[in-house]
Amino acid sequence: NGVFAAEGEGVVLVRDIEFHSLCEHHLLPFFGRVHVAYLPGERIIGLSKIPRIVDLYARRLQVQERITEQVAEALMQLLQPRGVLVLAEARHLCMAMRGVEKQHSATDTRALRGVYAHDAAARQEVLSMIKER
Repeated sequence: NGVFAAEGEGVVLVRDIEFHSLCEHHLLPFFGRVHVAYLPGERIIGLSKIPRIVDLYARRLQVQERITEQVAEALMQLLQPRGVLVLAEARHLCMAMRGVEKQHSATDTRALRGVYAHDAAARQEVLSMIKER
């Protein structure tokens, strides 16, 4: 099942997970990247399982805010980690093609659980890791 006993206490970050989905409001695509970080408790998950979780939620009629929350909640339930941070960055064709017609706008959403919801220093450490490229 891809879940193993944890062997360390450091943060696990998988960044730049590409995704695409279909907006449930406008039936137009949105796409981008998701960054997922968690601070293990007693369990870790195989790295390839994290993009699979993202795809599981992205492959249905969806909104970006919900994908972000669903990925965070799935990891919390599955691993019971000390914290989870999910950051999604996406471009929405509904913004580019209809209504305001803003071709270069992007939307970021973030879900915080555990230590990342309460500890600004821990949260900033992970956000800095995401931005380092």
